[in-house]
Amino acid sequence: MTNICYADTDLLTPENALKKILSHLHAIKGYEICSLKNALGRVLTDFIYSPINIPPERNSAMDGYAIISSDIKPNQLFNLSQVGTSWAGKPFKGTLTTGQCVRIFTGAVVPENTDTVIIQERVTVKNKHIYFPNNCQPFEHVRQAGNDIKQNKCLLTAGKKLKPVDLGLLASAGIHSVKVTPKLRLAYFSTGDELVTIGRLLQSGKIYDSNRYLLHGLLADIGIDAVDMGVIADDETALELALNSAAKNYDVIITTGGASVGDADYIKQILDKIGQVNFWKLAMKPGKPVAFGHIGNCIFFGLPGNPVSVSVTFDKLVKPALLKLMGMKAVKPLRIKAKVACEIKKSAGREEYQRGILTQQSTGTFIVTSAGKQDSNIITSMSQANCYIVLPANYTTVKIGEEILVEPFDSFI
Repeated sequence: MTNICYADTDLLTPENALKKILSHLHAIKGYEICSLKNALGRVLTDFIYSPINIPPERNSAMDGYAIISSDIKPNQLFNLSQVGTSWAGKPFKGTLTTGQCVRIFTGAVVPENTDTVIIQERVTVKNKHIYFPNNCQPFEHVRQAGNDIKQNKCLLTAGKKLKPVDLGLLASAGIHSVKVTPKLRLAYFSTGDELVTIGRLLQSGKIYDSNRYLLHGLLADIGIDAVDMGVIADDETALELALNSAAKNYDVIITTGGASVGDADYIKQILDKIGQVNFWKLAMKPGKPVAFGHIGNCIFFGLPGNPVSVSVTFDKLVKPALLKLMGMKAVKPLRIKAKVACEIKKSAGREEYQRGILTQQSTGTFIVTSAGKQDSNIITSMSQANCYIVLPANYTTVKIGEEILVEPFDSFI
């Protein structure tokens, strides 16, 4: 086996492990042309500039009357004659002179020689004469052309993952298709003789495989439509065949189980033979054993077998790596301070991500409490949690009322 990252004899911190991983990854090459309606969640390869002003013309911010500001009489009532209407999508075509005004609706083009809109609630209408109050201000309620964005200015940057509002922004500029990074081709499977696919009878000594369904959700949540290769038994030939086959057809492979290099774990010896992979022991709990490397041109992640360890190692290591492959810029997870509502204990030596329940009081103070049992096989507390409680390696106890950093899950925000 050829090491692509130097091997540490001591436990590797999650931060250093992520640095090693990211240093060996680049965004996948090429691009696809994607229509706007199919672009949600895709990642831009290029900067996008607006071909027009947004809005393209001056328009009214309110329903009211467009006037010439010189007609305003300081500290005096005044009245003007209505000579037409400017509708949204149907502008007034004429030209106003002193003493005239135009009825106008929100979003409608402001007539060329007017510069002020007085809202309708402030006027009195008698036939075609509009009476205005004595405290009108000039230049109000008129949106200038390009007041959102000027023509040729940047709308969105390369590496941007498109959100629903981004699609609306692009559409407002008349852009109907974009260049995006190609979809990541990813496959995953679980390993272990003890695993049974859901829907089958559970016999003694067997457990249902939850990891593949967990991974499916984690990957779909960041916009990756991955291929589920099922459960591969602890059989060296079957595992080697599965890994070789996947490496030829996908950009990334993720496996769960087998990363602890036990007597029945064949993953390491197979990867020694066919890949360039490191097995690390991380100073992190849960999720101590992790593998990373390459099988040919395919990137490999070997995650632990316990479902909570899968979730944590995915969040801390795999997700940032996949986002980089998708062309996105690295973003550190949001961390906020919260007061603990229960005593929290851990052993010194490893950074720990305990599952917590985060709430906010009416005063704005964040409060966090444990979501329950913290063993790496306890998936119920992971389901109930909405944040990680981040406990540094040297911590052993956090007392009630003390502040600690937490990482909210996306569902909390």
